[in-house]
Amino acid sequence: MDYFAAARGTLLNIVYPIQVVASFPGDAKEWMSEFFQNRDDLKEKNIALEATNLLNSVRLQKLQNLERENTRLRELLGSSFRLTERVLVAELLSVDLDPFSQQVVLNKGLNDGVFNGQPVLDAHGVMGQVTEVTNFSSRAMLLTDPSHGLPVQINRNGLRAVAIGRGMGEPLQLEHLVHNADVRVGDVLVTSGLGGRFPVGYPVGTIIAINYPQGKAFADINIKPAAELDTSREVLLVLPTEKQKTEAEAEENAAIEADSDATEKTENESTSAENLN
Repeated sequence: MDYFAAARGTLLNIVYPIQVVASFPGDAKEWMSEFFQNRDDLKEKNIALEATNLLNSVRLQKLQNLERENTRLRELLGSSFRLTERVLVAELLSVDLDPFSQQVVLNKGLNDGVFNGQPVLDAHGVMGQVTEVTNFSSRAMLLTDPSHGLPVQINRNGLRAVAIGRGMGEPLQLEHLVHNADVRVGDVLVTSGLGGRFPVGYPVGTIIAINYPQGKAFADINIKPAAELDTSREVLLVLPTEKQKTEAEAEENAAIEADSDATEKTENESTSAENLN
């Protein structure tokens, strides 16, 4: 019995390597299958993690944008409480890229009560005024437009002048002030209320440079606008007071009556001419 046990042990030791070699293809196939399966699973998990990371990144950017927008709106509303007039919040839809025409398109129109000549402000001061209105949008001309002029006054002493735009990136120009005018660098300019478009006291800008060219009757005065014309996205449209509404309606009715009278007069003249013939 011991002899057969010893022989069987010896035989098993001899056969074992053969068994290992014989089973290697199956084991290798199973190992390779598990390896590639694990690799594919890891790849899918990696793709899923990358997608989740990208989604979270986008969500974070949106949250940051919303936070910045909320900050801007708080600043905007913080400025509006100092106004006695009613205001309408609007948003910029597009900006005119023409360097000689400083205009923007707003997402408010006739249906929202927007009208031609309506003052446009941001959280810091006057941006411009509405020049064209459709049912759902409007176009506003900025202070820096070369064709824009705004009656202003120096807040320190009430001295009146007109601020003229000079194009993109250029300071405003204060017009028609003689060399001995009481003007200083750092003086704050506000709307004077003359012209009937802007109420008195809206911030316009600050004088940053004064030059006295020889041979010219007026000083060369540069103004930095108070409004952030290049970065503001939300704006305030100043709504008319009840008095202004009544005056505007009266003017409109008067214009309609004048057109009606002119049309009636033309028809009467045509009828008279036909009768004479």
